[in-house]
Amino acid sequence: MSTKAKDELLNDLRGMLRDVLTAQAAGQVHARVARAHGYVDGFMRALLDSGTCTKQELIALVAAEREQISGPALRTMAEVDDQETVATTAAA
Repeated sequence: MSTKAKDELLNDLRGMLRDVLTAQAAGQVHARVARAHGYVDGFMRALLDSGTCTKQELIALVAAEREQISGPALRTMAEVDDQETVATTAAA
């Protein structure tokens, strides 16, 4: 697949993600947001199955779009994992 075609597909995905994240942030009807999520999931699955994109590329794209709509993450996953480990150890 040409780079131009891949770029066009990723731009389409960015637009779809923006629509979903904006609708979710605006409190749109759950059915509409869920349907849009399904379209995005299917599109991403097709990109993965066709070998057009890697999982890491898609994760980075989703993170970037989410950050544009919702702002930066409040904490990293490493921090979440550390807190879960401490909570589990304290409970034992």
